[in-house]
Amino acid sequence: MKKILAIGLVIITLLFAGLKWLRPIAIEKAFKARVTHLMSNADSTPLEDGLHIYICGAGSPLADPKRGGPCLAIRAGERAFIFDAGTGGSRNLAQMRFPLGQVETIFLTHLHSDHMDGLGEMLMQVWVNGDRSAPLPVMGPIGTAQVVDGFNQAYELDQGYRVAHHGADIINPAGAGGIAKEISLDTLQTRIVDEDDLKITAYKVTHEPISPAFGYRIDYKDRSISISGDTSFDPNIAKVSQDVDVLLHEALNVEMVQIMRDSASEVGQSRLAKIFDDITNYHATPVEAARTAKSAKAKALVLTHIVPMLPTDALIPMFLKGTEEVYEGPITVSEDGMIIRLPTRSETIIYENKL
Repeated sequence: MKKILAIGLVIITLLFAGLKWLRPIAIEKAFKARVTHLMSNADSTPLEDGLHIYICGAGSPLADPKRGGPCLAIRAGERAFIFDAGTGGSRNLAQMRFPLGQVETIFLTHLHSDHMDGLGEMLMQVWVNGDRSAPLPVMGPIGTAQVVDGFNQAYELDQGYRVAHHGADIINPAGAGGIAKEISLDTLQTRIVDEDDLKITAYKVTHEPISPAFGYRIDYKDRSISISGDTSFDPNIAKVSQDVDVLLHEALNVEMVQIMRDSASEVGQSRLAKIFDDITNYHATPVEAARTAKSAKAKALVLTHIVPMLPTDALIPMFLKGTEEVYEGPITVSEDGMIIRLPTRSETIIYENKL
């Protein structure tokens, strides 16, 4: 019996020794496979023709472990666009396999810092990942030129270092940075891209005292979406967004923010309490977003720019309280990494999560 136990112990020892030896080999092999996958410019999975929405930032200035600064990216067929460039957006897009090197234009909804504080990194990543010979167009409201010029100046030294290190034949200095194209909007809406298969419309939203502030509607073949940007309840959004497949609308739950305000006041943070009180008057509530979706006859509602932070999904029912009584379609509280696919010649809406 002792001999059998001894043999068993020897076998177990050898097995553990073998596993200890094999484990680094397996990890190295997995690392090589992962790196090879990441080195491709885009997802290796064939992309079905349609509109594809990448949620690269679903949050607000409030820290949220599930949501970074506002950022949406769109693929219309093989074409790529970005709407807002909040902190962390470019890194999320890299993890989501979005083709940063193919981006044609960055659109800004307005010039609040959380919607453009990641613009410098976004421009740098598009430049380094692409074969650009001209700065990337950045379209937005009046004032966009000042913002873009500031980031160009801030990143000028960095651009020089990268060209000196890698060579102009690898990173073309002519493609660095951005070039602003400001949108002057005298009417409710204006068509800024008007092609056979692709149309992009900028429209006014109400976000006083931030003015102008825009939303964008994107139509690609037979699919469509509308992005509200930051706004209070505005009936004009429904007018421009009629019959879209997906309405992406910002949302702030007033009751939850008021709880935060009262808590700040109780602990002596009167300045912070005032800020929490102020932000409730220029954002739409989830119920108001649902009302807009119903009026627009949108097939689905996706809430973005989530306020307050929702670190756990257990808070979502509280955040959405009352929405189902207003809008019968599907409502999604977005988070970073979500992809929504709208294939052409179809009415399906496919939800994925890449992070």
